[in-house]
This record gives sequence, structure tokens and C-alpha cells, in this order.
Amino acid sequence: MAGQLQGKRGLIMGVANERSIAWGIAKAMAEAGAELAFTYQGEAFGKRIEPLAQSVGSDFMVDVDVTDDASLDTAFEQLAARWPTIDFLVHAIAFSDKSELTGRILNTTRANFKNSLDISAYSFIDVARRAHPLMVENGGTLLTLTYMGSTRVTPNYNVMGVAKAALEASVRYLANDLGPEGIRVNAISPGPMKTLAGAAIGGARKTYKHTDQNAPLRSNATLEAVGGTAVYLASEAGACTTGEIIRVDGGFHVLGMPQYDHL
Repeated sequence: MAGQLQGKRGLIMGVANERSIAWGIAKAMAEAGAELAFTYQGEAFGKRIEPLAQSVGSDFMVDVDVTDDASLDTAFEQLAARWPTIDFLVHAIAFSDKSELTGRILNTTRANFKNSLDISAYSFIDVARRAHPLMVENGGTLLTLTYMGSTRVTPNYNVMGVAKAALEASVRYLANDLGPEGIRVNAISPGPMKTLAGAAIGGARKTYKHTDQNAPLRSNATLEAVGGTAVYLASEAGACTTGEIIRVDGGFHVLGMPQYDHL
């Protein structure tokens, strides 16, 4: 995919470490020729991300708290000062109290419900609104990450399933709002992956093993596969794709039951 994103610039939000899905996307986009900027939250994550950003030739990182309007405003002002326009934005941000990602959704607290929906779903709308002025001139691509637990009950996923359902609905509405201005909006839905975020879900190892054994391709998604999908969506090859939830899960989403050997 060398050169597919040559001359394009974009912001990557949500890299936590080298195993993050956002990092897989960033690496693939850089290899395709894109110039990247990164956000992080807090000094500790900043120190962790800096060498990763440098490894793909980026010297632009900005501290952002997506629950703080002033923080977001400052970040996008800095981005606009550096680049008058951007071609894509990757939103890989989600959060819920780990203690509520076990057991039953019945026990979800009001506070965690609000916080989970705010960070995991509303923040995409919030950053889209701020990215819009930087894309309105030439069009662009907004990407986010979701998961099958949005539409199918997944053990322990609980309020995150509700948040991802809201996020996917937001993708469709934003796609309709921004389409006339040439801005495409899509989500990538990998299966379970061994990431810092994924590890917060109760029983993550069992879920990962189950999908790996039963997906039609007998494999979970890789960072490279998700990254390649993101490159396609941000490139000219994805010019007519918007409002979609692109599944990169080894085909697991098509199953009605486990494979015969695992029934």
C-alpha cells in the first residue's frame, strides 16, 4: 500500500502503546505515506507514545482530555496552526470503569453509564465537529473503532455494548451530515484483540480464544489487517464508502453457533 496516502495528513487519537489498535493504524498509514499527529492524555502516556511517534517521523503530539471542552479546543487550535487542513482523523478512544465490565449490565451505575457514553461515543461527535473546519475545503475521512458487542450480547461487555451502539449510530448520522462536503465517516469493527483496552473486559482471554478457534478464518484480527483497512478507507480507494461498519474479525460475525468441534 506504499504511496496510497502520500501527501495526506491526519490526527491519530487513542494510542496507548505499541499493541494499541490505533498504533497499528498509525503505522500502516505512515507506511502508506501519510504525515501524522498524535494526541495523548497525561504525562505518563505522553512519554510512552513519544518514541512511537518519532519512529514514524512525527514530532507533533498534543495532550487532550476528551471530557474537557477547553482541552479539545486548545488541541485543535494547535493542530490548525500547524496544518490548515487535514485529510483524516482516527478516533480510538473508549473507557468504562473496569469493575463494571464483569458480571451483569443490571449493576451498571448511573455515573459509569454517563461517563462511558461520554468518552466512548459522544467524544467522536465532539472531535468531528472540531475536525470539520479542517476538512471542509478538501473533504476527508473520519474513522472510529467499534466492536460486535454493540449488536450482539457479549459476556461482560455490558455498558460498553451500549456505548458502541451509540457510536455506530453516530457514524451513520455524521456520514449523512458531512457527506455533502466530501467528508466520509466510517467505523472499523475488529474482533477481540490483545490490547490494553481489551484486557479490561472480564474474561478477555476466554473471548479471544473462542473467536480464534471458531471464526471462519480461524484467526482473530491483526494490527496489520486493521491498519490496512484504515488505509483503504482514508485513501482514494475508499472514496465512495461512508456510513459503514467494516468488520475485520476473521468472519466471526457471520456465525450463528460455534464450529462443530467446539459446540
